[in-house]
Formats: sequence, C-alpha cells, structure tokens
Amino acid sequence: MQLQVLNSPFNQEQAELLNRILPTLTESQKVWLSGYLAASSSTLALGAQTDVLSTQSTGKNLSKEVTILYGSQTGNAKGLANKTAKQLEGNGFKVTVSSMSDYKANNLKKVQNLLIIVSTHGEGDPPDNALSFHEFLHGKRAPKLDDLHFSVLALGDSSYEFFCQTGKEFDSRLEELGGTRLYPRFDCDVDYDEPFSEWLQGILSSVSEAEASIPAPVVGTAAQAIESVYSRSNPFRAELLETINLNGRGSNKETRHLEISLEGSGLTYEPGDSLGIYPENDPEIVELLLAELKWDAETVVTLNKQGDILSLKEALKSYYEITTLTKPLLQKVAELSGNETLLELLAPGNEEKLKSYIYGRDLVDFVRDFGSWGTSAQEFVSILRKIPARLYSIASSLSASPDEVHLTIGAVRYDAHGRERKGVCSILTAERLQPGDTLPVFIQHNENFKLPANPDTPIIMVGPGTGVAPFRSFMQEREEAGAEGKAWMFFGDQHFVTDFLYQTEWQNWLKNGVLTKMDVAFSRDTDKKVYVQHRMQEHSKELFDWLEAGAVFYICGDEKNMAHDVHHTLIEIIEKEGGLSRENAESYLADLQQQKRYQRDVY
Repeated sequence: MQLQVLNSPFNQEQAELLNRILPTLTESQKVWLSGYLAASSSTLALGAQTDVLSTQSTGKNLSKEVTILYGSQTGNAKGLANKTAKQLEGNGFKVTVSSMSDYKANNLKKVQNLLIIVSTHGEGDPPDNALSFHEFLHGKRAPKLDDLHFSVLALGDSSYEFFCQTGKEFDSRLEELGGTRLYPRFDCDVDYDEPFSEWLQGILSSVSEAEASIPAPVVGTAAQAIESVYSRSNPFRAELLETINLNGRGSNKETRHLEISLEGSGLTYEPGDSLGIYPENDPEIVELLLAELKWDAETVVTLNKQGDILSLKEALKSYYEITTLTKPLLQKVAELSGNETLLELLAPGNEEKLKSYIYGRDLVDFVRDFGSWGTSAQEFVSILRKIPARLYSIASSLSASPDEVHLTIGAVRYDAHGRERKGVCSILTAERLQPGDTLPVFIQHNENFKLPANPDTPIIMVGPGTGVAPFRSFMQEREEAGAEGKAWMFFGDQHFVTDFLYQTEWQNWLKNGVLTKMDVAFSRDTDKKVYVQHRMQEHSKELFDWLEAGAVFYICGDEKNMAHDVHHTLIEIIEKEGGLSRENAESYLADLQQQKRYQRDVY
C-alpha cells in the first residue's frame, strides 16, 4: 500500500520517506507506532520529540530519565536491575543503574524517577551493599523528595519472620520524604520470576505515554539470563562426578565434597560465585504427608499458570516445599479452613508463640495438628510455594578445573518434635545421589564477594566449617594466575583430627607460597572453646597492619553467630590497634566496606 501525496497532509519528500520505511516494519513495530501516534496526537506534531511523559498513576509529568538502585547480597537484585534497565532502554528511556553502595546519596534530590530493587538479608537487615544508603535515607540528612516518583521491588524469603523488610522500609521512607509511588511495591518470595515480570510490566505502563505504546514483556522472558541458555529459570541438568566425605571416622559431622560436570552447559563462574541447586524432597517425608491426606497419590494437579501437571505424589516430591512452615502459609490456611485454634495462634500478641510453633516443624506436623484444607488435592497444593533453590558457595576455580564446579556441603540432621529432621538438599546429596546422577543447577553470580582486581593485593579470609568453600576457590584461582599478593586464612571446626577440611591442600599452599599464613581453631580439642575470632585477637596487631597495608577482609559462613562475632571482634581490633574510639572504629570498617575491602558471604 502506497501513501499518495494528493489529499494527504504530507509533502512529496515526507510521503517518499514514509513509503520507504512502512513496508520494512514488523507488525509489532506498526502496533507500537500506531499507539505512539495515537497517544501523542493531541499534543505533538508528527516527528516532534519530547522529554516529558504523563502517567496514569500519578497524573504528573515525568522525565525520560530513570535511576535504578539495587541492594543485593547474592546478586539477584542486581540481575533484575539490569533486566529492568534493558527493557526501559528498549522503550526509549535513559537509564542509570547503580549499586546503592556506589551511589552518591546526595544526588537523590535531583532524581525524578527512581526504581529500588532490594533484597532483605538475615533477620530483616539490608544487604551489605545497601547499608550506607539505607542509613542515609533513614537519617536526618535525607532530603525532601517532593518531585520524586518511585517504585520498590522487594526480594525476600517468606520462611523468615521479617519478609521483605528492607524493601518495605525503603517504600515507606520514600513516601515519608514526599515521594509519589509510580507503581505499588511488589514483595517477591524466593520464586520471583512471575511477580518480577508483572511489576516490570506495571512500571513500563506507568512511565509510558499510553499503554498501547509499550509492548508488554512476556511473563518470564525478562527474568531470563542472557549470558547462557541455562539460568535460574532454566537450570542445567549437571552430572555428579564425585562425592567424598571430608570428615574423618568418629566425627560428629558429615561434610560432602561434590564435583559436578558443567560440560556442554556454557555456564561460567568466578571465585566468589555460588551454584544454585533445585532439590527434591525426601520420598520418606512425602509418604508421611500422603498418609495424612485423604486424596489419591496419583490424582493429577496443575502446578502453575503455564498449565504444567503432575501427580500429587510427584508434585509433593519434586515441585512443592513441604519441609518449612511460613507465616503466610498459615494465614492462607486459616482463611480457607477457619480453624479457631490456628486463628488464635495467628492473632496479634502471639508472635512468639507462633514463632515457637513454626520452628522445627514441617507440613506433616501441621496437617497432623490442624488437618488438611480445601475440598480437593488441587486446592490443597494451590497455596504451597515452589521448592526454593539452595545456593552453595563454589569451592573451585574454573581455571583449575575446566567444565567442573565443586561444592562443600554439610549434611543437616537433627531431632525435633519427636521426629528426625533432614536438610532437603544436603541429605539429597549425602544419601541419595550417586556419581552419574544429575542435578538441576544454575550459576548465581555474586559481585559482592570477589577477589581484588590487583593480584598483588593482600587478602585475609575467615571461613570456619563449610565457610572454607569460597577460599579454596580463591587459592586455586591465585595459584593458576601466579598471584603474588599475601594471603592469610583463619579456619575453625570441632576437631583437628577429623574436621580439618581440605587440610592437605592448605598445607601445600603454605609450602608453595600461595598461602602466606594460616591460623586454625578447633573448638572441641581444648577445655575452653576456641573460635576463629579468638585467633584474630591473638594476632590483632599483625591483622591491623595488613588492613593498613590495603588488605581485603573476607568472611564466609553462619551469619547469626560466627559472622556476627567476627564482625565485632574486627571492630575491637581496629579500635585497639588503631587507637580509635568505638565510633571511629565502626566508621573505619564502614569505609572498608564502601571500598569493597570488607566483603561477606553469609547465610
């Protein structure tokens, strides 16, 4: 179809240009163009441009510049920030993406469009790279933000009491400072792909001139990793090559060293990254749960919006989480069942009682105590969440072990409420997986836990127990690269004879100079328990000298106990050896964190 100049508003040159370009457009491009023209016809002549958008959600004019700030402990928030930026840039926006720790907070008052993507860490805490920005925004120096339009994507895990707490705090604080919500906050559980895509579609619609002018993203597509065909939402079936118990006979622990093949996946990683595994539930607990339910185990249930189906038995084994109770789950059951005892447990004022009930119990216990819910197997599973992936710090260097990834996993076993309990993934790998079996895996990149770019930079590593994993990776990488920077390792466990993980390798690195110094603490070998923080205190002057010489300090392991104690010990060392006040010692450590010289991989 040719555009004729006669009776049209276009001159000859414009008509020729249009006739050349129109046949080359795809259908989606034509739809986009027609929506754009329809939306702008009342205010713009053809060919004019504008830097101002009107939004349905706020009724105010918005700049085409968007700032995205992310706070991320493991890398999920950063990945979603980059995917959001790509979608916005594809729709004509100028986007700035920054870690909260790298962002100059005073620039916030110049921003008109702000997207916050942030995870919650530990017991409701901001991730490490969001701490300083969070403190600034909630302090007295925070500016009034009357011209700000914002939206928050909060990432969390509903099995924790303070689910998405950091995102909620940013959302309410930005409103307190005068900001206007561009789009409502979304709180995402561990399976965040679909809510992220819904939030992103809402953002695109809110900042567009008209909804018709923006092609909506396909659910799931925006959350796919672009580096490899395999990703968190499309895991690779990796073969288990080797599994070895690292603990000696008589140990109280079982720590598995796993070697897994990545051949043919195209997946790559760096020291400090993690491997995600999607586990299956233990068949024993599935049978216990089925025995409590009234439905046939072979009843077919629909899993998701895509219409995937499985038998009830297989769905409980491979798809749904059944070993952890969460407050949101109990609230949904209470709504469905109307159980008075459960409603009382969830009532305001009973938080400690609820927390005590949830701890150490699983779905089998819950169904025994309160009965099943719903009138069908489909209604029963509809409120369960997917089994979340387990993340493990990678214990190998790709340079040293091409096409392989190694893990260090401690088997979790304990008794609670009259039954033996087992870690879902740790016991899968310890008891049921054999070489030749496969696991669905993906790489979780972690920019917040990386070796220094300069190989001559000294490093201090604190990693008791399975926290040793990333530091094995660090040493392998440095050995392969011929790095000459000094390295100091603090390792601890229960017994020297049975629990010195990778002992021979550490001794070899000490011999060849890859490792400069190693201090160990075995807590059950002496009358008085000795931990890694005690070894740090014994060498406080030398440790501070290393920091003053530019060393990067790393912690990996349990956050609630070990990492907390090491953190405070480090402040005490800085205070003592630096001759500083407590406040100045804390500022010193905060500066190290800002410079990426204090990094943590904690869980």
